[in-house]
Amino acid sequence: MRITKVEAIELRLPEEQIADKASAGQNSLIVKVHTDEGLVGVGEIDSHARVAKAAVEGPFVHSVCTGLARVMVGLDPMDIRVINEKLYQSTFYYGRRGVVVQAIGGIDIALWDLKGKALGMPVYALLGGAFQKKIRAYASDLFGRDGNETAEKARIWKAKGYTAIKLGWAPMGQSERLDLELVEGARRGAGSDMDVLVDAGCCWDTITAIRRARQFEDYNIYWLEEPLQQDNLDGYMQISSVSRIPIAAGEGDSGRFAWRDLIERGGIHICQIDLARNGFTEAMRIADLAEDRGRKVVNHFYTSGINLAAGLHFLAVRRSTFIYEYCVEETPIRWGVTKQRMEIDDEGFVHVPEGPGLGIDLDEDTIDNLRV
Repeated sequence: MRITKVEAIELRLPEEQIADKASAGQNSLIVKVHTDEGLVGVGEIDSHARVAKAAVEGPFVHSVCTGLARVMVGLDPMDIRVINEKLYQSTFYYGRRGVVVQAIGGIDIALWDLKGKALGMPVYALLGGAFQKKIRAYASDLFGRDGNETAEKARIWKAKGYTAIKLGWAPMGQSERLDLELVEGARRGAGSDMDVLVDAGCCWDTITAIRRARQFEDYNIYWLEEPLQQDNLDGYMQISSVSRIPIAAGEGDSGRFAWRDLIERGGIHICQIDLARNGFTEAMRIADLAEDRGRKVVNHFYTSGINLAAGLHFLAVRRSTFIYEYCVEETPIRWGVTKQRMEIDDEGFVHVPEGPGLGIDLDEDTIDNLRV
């Protein structure tokens, strides 16, 4: 079996539906890896879709600066780690971090999906087997405009069966009063029996973040996510050393070298690995690094059902897994790209797909409707 084509499909909501908010559910880049035997592997890249598409489709410049797709044509798709290394080495003049590594990650998902389909096995089995096949989900949403609107969001998701909720990003960071109001509202709406996670959205300096971590202790916060800018590694080490609330971060990091710095220099407690920015091959290496140093591994997910399924297969094989980020945003990209919705069960758990590969099927009508 040989790769014949790599297809990068940009999806985007209609312009009138694009909002100025921290949401990756407004566009996406879907990857299809085609073969001469008719099998097609599917992946997703969570990045700036147009830029990532250029990285996939770009022409040859020279031996270490080329588009990704042309490197893959003619290769055996079962040689996933070999392909991953070829892509990395063929792009290191303009890659090594960021969008190129994110693009390699999405392609890697498609290769694992393809291998699972070829062998008739789910990805989690190819990765070594599952420690668990269902994972407790937390509803992942954005803050309301104030404490009352945030409280209402927490009530809604609690009523739908979630046992944990995360609220994040703007308007947090505008003032101390509003920061505390938002967290108080989240706890008020959730009640005492629901876990509350806070995503600060990289909004504070180090001193302010340490102060907020202490103030939030009164609300029994499950973890505090990305309180600092993503490159403030010294600050992360400082807050991780003193906070009694676990510090989570890493959704914006791509590749094991960026992750090594965050884990070893940043000292975070919980590593949020996004499969659509890293892929299975790299995510497994990152997770080994994290767990060997006593960190816990979770997912980051705010795009389509492809990434949802990939994250489930990945967390199934990690021994430190304890909760799953479940994006609840209502957009066609979030819910319509795959035919399988993978919704939570009556106890608030989401189950790992059991079909070959990722265990999902694309809804081609949605893709045609949203294709750029």
